[in-house]
Amino acid sequence: MKHTPERPLRVAILISGRGSNMQALAQTVVAERLPVDICTVLANRPDAAGLAWARAQGLPAEALSHKTFDSRDAFDAALLARLDALRPDYILLAGFMRVLGSDFVRHFDGKIINIHPSLLPAFPGLHTHQQALAQGVQWHGCTVHFVTPVLDHGPIIAQGAIPVLAGDTPDHLAARLLPVEHQVYTQVLRWLAEGRVSLCADGRVQLDGAPHRAWAGPHLFNEQDCHEHE
Repeated sequence: MKHTPERPLRVAILISGRGSNMQALAQTVVAERLPVDICTVLANRPDAAGLAWARAQGLPAEALSHKTFDSRDAFDAALLARLDALRPDYILLAGFMRVLGSDFVRHFDGKIINIHPSLLPAFPGLHTHQQALAQGVQWHGCTVHFVTPVLDHGPIIAQGAIPVLAGDTPDHLAARLLPVEHQVYTQVLRWLAEGRVSLCADGRVQLDGAPHRAWAGPHLFNEQDCHEHE
């Protein structure tokens, strides 16, 4: 279903820190006048820097601290109730550093989308840049995917890649990848707002009603980078 200003796409964005991907998404909505209503920016940490940024932009922003709950299940239940009340079309995880339980994920089946800093299925979990360097891969990247109960293994919507350069450290690799994350995630948001992405019963992603090969984001490197990579 294509969304319009009269029926904008409702999205909730979940963060844990500064939320740079959240900022890129929110800025794209404004700059391109996308028919998207960010119904909340929600953090599991009250001191998350992204909350202050969101409030400064006039976005609804709130904290639901996981530390105030006795168990993971109790936090999931409270988060589920809050999101149910907001009725988002999609829940976009943007640096949300909590593993969501199976019951939560199944409740919002097909509505939760995450961005992960690796070319899945390679390097699920944490420390992806360190893992990539340790394995000696020549390309690294990011993946936007639907969330399933299996961590970092949901159907892939889009990917972007960069070369691993001589002398890269985990921090350098993360910094070079971040602009690609922003471009890939905002492209997916455009597709969602245009009603172009669908998740089929067989777990495959379709774009414009056809089987979809994950879009490879722009390879952000120049001639000098290529020489360094050789």
